[in-house]
Amino acid sequence: MPKRFRFGVINEQMPTAAGWLARARQAERLGYATLLLRDHFVTEPFGDQFAPLVALAAAATATTRLRVGTLVLDNDYRHPAVLAKEAATLDLLSEGRFELGIGAGWLRAEYAATGIRFDPNGVRIARLAESIQILIGLRAGQPYSFTGQHYQIEQLQNYPAPTQQPGPPLLIGAGKPKMLRLAGQYADIVGLLTTSVASGEVQDDPSERLAEAVEQKIDWVREGAGSRFAQLEFSLIPTIIITDDRAGAITQLIQERQWHGISPAQVAAMPAVFVGTIAEIAATMRERRERYRISYYIFTDTQMVDCAPLVTLLSGAA
Repeated sequence: MPKRFRFGVINEQMPTAAGWLARARQAERLGYATLLLRDHFVTEPFGDQFAPLVALAAAATATTRLRVGTLVLDNDYRHPAVLAKEAATLDLLSEGRFELGIGAGWLRAEYAATGIRFDPNGVRIARLAESIQILIGLRAGQPYSFTGQHYQIEQLQNYPAPTQQPGPPLLIGAGKPKMLRLAGQYADIVGLLTTSVASGEVQDDPSERLAEAVEQKIDWVREGAGSRFAQLEFSLIPTIIITDDRAGAITQLIQERQWHGISPAQVAAMPAVFVGTIAEIAATMRERRERYRISYYIFTDTQMVDCAPLVTLLSGAA
């Protein structure tokens, strides 16, 4: 059975210190479940970013219910032992309101700017798989050892213990078969990518967004998850266009994105594209939850206020 609806905000405009805390309070007041940050050093393609774990700790102190999370941390920027300690500490200090999103890393220009080696996709994914095993192993509260190709841990006991048990929910962002199977194997939340980053930069390939493509992605998750598939929560960042002119808005979207060989009907059926009135979008989200199991939608901060009526209508709905 699909999960209940919940909604998050991914913050892409970095305000002042006071503005950041005000935004966290606003997200909570509007009924959002989570406030999320990306993990980047360079400006393109998402704009300048705060250091996520530090900023999220501040947001947690300014709120009482709002959960905070990463969407997603680049595994290559932190040793898993360091991240395990940071995650447990943030979960403790937020009183159990942290969600740990992680991925293999992908932005080639960022690796070049920082001097971090950009290994082939398979190597970065293998390193992430080891890191996830360590993160899970260290949250057990006992001395933990791990010997892998990329990491070695010797009788390390993590401190502090997280408030959530066995630990903060784990979100894995994924869009290609190997990553999606890995997410199925380990994640609590699967962040579905409907753009391609396999080349080291964002490619807005409409074929990644088609209904059949998303169904295939979910099948790859199912392969990795096996019997735990029903426990998983599926998430994505949708394109939301609130309008009374659905047909016209879809045509305009195709033109703006320069999507070729894609019909308006195909765009209207894309699981990550919602065009229409608030009532129409809410109804479509219900339909697509039944078909694709997607129940956790994350809006950009620029749409946080406009999409709040959807949060009011659907949050917690079975």
